[in-house]
Amino acid sequence: MTTPTIELKPSSTPLSDAERDAILANPGFGRHFTDHMVTIKWTEGRGWHDGQLVPYGPLSLDPATNVLHYAQEIFEGLKAYRRPDSSVATFRPDANARRFQASARRLAMPELPVETFVEACDVLVQHDKAWVPAHGGEESLYLRPFMIATEVGLGVKPASEYLFVVIASPAGAYFPGGVKPVSIWASQDRVRAVPGGMGDAKTGGNYAASLLAQAEAAEQGCDQVCYLDAVEHKWVEELGGMNLYFVYGDKIVTPTLTGSILEGITRDSLLEVARDLGYESVEERVSIDQWREDTANGTLTEVFACGTAAVITPVGTVKTDGTEWTQGNGEPGPATMRLREALLDVQRGKAEDKHGWMHVLG
Repeated sequence: MTTPTIELKPSSTPLSDAERDAILANPGFGRHFTDHMVTIKWTEGRGWHDGQLVPYGPLSLDPATNVLHYAQEIFEGLKAYRRPDSSVATFRPDANARRFQASARRLAMPELPVETFVEACDVLVQHDKAWVPAHGGEESLYLRPFMIATEVGLGVKPASEYLFVVIASPAGAYFPGGVKPVSIWASQDRVRAVPGGMGDAKTGGNYAASLLAQAEAAEQGCDQVCYLDAVEHKWVEELGGMNLYFVYGDKIVTPTLTGSILEGITRDSLLEVARDLGYESVEERVSIDQWREDTANGTLTEVFACGTAAVITPVGTVKTDGTEWTQGNGEPGPATMRLREALLDVQRGKAEDKHGWMHVLG
């Protein structure tokens, strides 16, 4: 694989300090973007080339561009954190790079080298370091690397040209107002993915497929939708954009990866964090009936969702066809909050990084 250098073409008109500070005071999530982006092209027979850091701005696409018709598109999400000594570090960018490669393989797209993925993120964060919110709570700089097919033509085949882009957005809490349990609609009719499909790839089509079920969850008065497996319609898989964890006292369980569940970086990290804290953490299948029955008999003490954007979010109530139950007392549980703070402390540089997850920028 060729590894292109990234040419620096910074903006001559970045936002002023005052404008940027006003945004950082209340960034929300995904509403504002930094001054720059990184782009790298791939062409069949040439490989990766023309890496550039350029001013953030629109992309120009021909109406017949392949991605607009056949959805060859993948993306990632990771965060950069301001540490107590004012340095900046990203969380497990190499893991995101490897998952990006796996998604590319599934969609017949070229694999970006891990070191190029990490370098592209580093270059952007270094040049827009002032956009990383000051050390505090959940504030971070959210990075969105993505790749699209850019060949022009309507033939149904893997494209011969692609564009890799990294953009960045300052982020506050994904769920504003503090850590509050979310309500879940367990869909009996919709499925997110099927075995042999694209469920374990991070591609926009999976999220598009979740929007109708998410709207149905809202109609039921719920915040998120939970998907069951596509074959038996009984095994819990994941939410529309987050993985799930079940707390049985000192045992922490997350559904086993089946090929139709996205292998979340936060999910994987929490298996290790839980062990560090003395919990037994395992991957097992959990049925929707087991979820309901174990809540009723008190053996299932807590449930939470996890992902890069939301970190860890407790589950409060669950609804499904004709049934509704409350998780614990409806408030965030002690294991949920302990795991959440432990992971955030590593990410924010307040706790020892036992696993070498933090990539500190020089």
